[in-house]
Amino acid sequence: MRMVLWRALVGLLLVAGVVTVPGQAAAESGYQWRQEYITAADGTRLHADVLRPAGIADDVRTPVIMTVSPYRAHLAYLSDPRPKGGPSTENLEVGMFLAAGYTFVIVDLRGFGGSNGCPDFGGPGERSDVKTAVEWAAEQPWSTGKVGMFGVSYEGWTGLMGLAEKPKGLAAVGSFEPVVDPYAYLYMQGVSWKFSGKPITEYGVRPGDFAGLEHLLIATTPAHWADSAEYQANAINFDTACYSKYLNDTTNHDGSSAFWRDRDLVDRLRGNTIPLFLGQGFVDYNTRADRVFQVWNGLGAGDHKAWFGQWGHRTCHTKCGTPHFDTELLAFFDKHVAGKDVTIPGPRITVSQFDGGWRSEQAWPPADSRELTVDLRPGDYMDRGLVPGADREIWTVSQPLETDQHISGAASATLTLDNPPQAATVTVEVYDIAPDGRATNITRGIAPATATTQVRLLAQDWPVAAGHRLGFRITDVVDDVWSHTPAFARVTVTSAQLRLPLLSEVRTPDLQGGLTEGITKWRAERSTTLAPNLIDNATVTVNFPPRTGDR
Repeated sequence: MRMVLWRALVGLLLVAGVVTVPGQAAAESGYQWRQEYITAADGTRLHADVLRPAGIADDVRTPVIMTVSPYRAHLAYLSDPRPKGGPSTENLEVGMFLAAGYTFVIVDLRGFGGSNGCPDFGGPGERSDVKTAVEWAAEQPWSTGKVGMFGVSYEGWTGLMGLAEKPKGLAAVGSFEPVVDPYAYLYMQGVSWKFSGKPITEYGVRPGDFAGLEHLLIATTPAHWADSAEYQANAINFDTACYSKYLNDTTNHDGSSAFWRDRDLVDRLRGNTIPLFLGQGFVDYNTRADRVFQVWNGLGAGDHKAWFGQWGHRTCHTKCGTPHFDTELLAFFDKHVAGKDVTIPGPRITVSQFDGGWRSEQAWPPADSRELTVDLRPGDYMDRGLVPGADREIWTVSQPLETDQHISGAASATLTLDNPPQAATVTVEVYDIAPDGRATNITRGIAPATATTQVRLLAQDWPVAAGHRLGFRITDVVDDVWSHTPAFARVTVTSAQLRLPLLSEVRTPDLQGGLTEGITKWRAERSTTLAPNLIDNATVTVNFPPRTGDR
């Protein structure tokens, strides 16, 4: 069906007269473009688009920036049609790198774009592709032998694959909103995340179980009609056995399976010393603020750098309310890949707080982040999903804060349940409640209901103003965040404790920046007004720790 739709689209574009040959894309964009094929050790043919600065001679050696991707077919970027064909450079900041004297190389992962082979969702085949591509680029006569990898999302994931494989020539990686553990990306402790329904809605409507199918649909994108014979042949390559296994493996909710264990990069990256520029948004609806911090805190010695803050699934090239990002990104690659004698501006870690403040840190979570244990109220809730109601939730609300507090890190919770129903789930959420009762979600997590349930919540960096309250909600599921088949049964919580990471020292923002687009959207989409009687009936006294003054 997808092939039929593509062919119909191509026909309409031809009739409309909007089609140009791929070579025009390079001419209009100010770079030289050629295509290459790289043969991997197992015989897989990997297609590469090589973009060189305009006017540069073929024998001039330059440093290389590389993106290895499943999304860069000539006829489409993801599912967005590209009738002009040619290299897909959307959201890659190619112009900045070319102007700085780099060659930019875009390589299609096996099974995607102009490459043949069987995709394996971050498995040994794709990791091999990254190693092969980097070592090939480092050996080319137009290369200085140093390669930097850059990308967002899956393309950030392939950068981390590069760190794990340590190919010769890999000098630095910029990885933003990456997948670090594809199981945790799709499933939180076995419960399927829901992904947004863009462009219609940011709310989650697509269960993680569908991700494998979506990637295979992307893999079936036809070639552009002006592409080479080999590109054409590779684009229509369809391996039924490969696709069937891919779907079976990616819909397995058991995180202990060999398939998922092999793709978890957290331990593989422990001790890494290749410079890494890592970015993660706390309000990212896609690659959420979860295990990426285990990667960051497991790195070895090296000139590593990070941006953690209030943005969605992107870099901070735009929409972050700060001008610093591009300058720091280019300086990072200039130093480590181009070998320039430059100082990388900015702190080791740039943090964007939810109140719009920006600050520098040396560690995240910061060294003065201390856990406060909060006893949550016991009670019952119905695991039934979909229709809101008081029977689905148990609230605990603190007294108004006497002084500001600052959540920085990842909260966790332990709940004791009395004979939990089979297939039920437990969600724990934390809210910032303003004096007018407006409650904004700070963080949340979910787990299958067991006699003793451990819930891991997502990370955040969130100042809470004096006069506000903190609210804690236990429920079955947040319906537009996770996909869960209701148990239609009552769950009894006999005890529950939440461990909340609070900074002991006051932070004064020391970096230029303001509100991000992500903060505005989160407040609009993740806030609700609580009734006064709900707050009054759920209020308990929480012994918040004193602050020790400015850091």
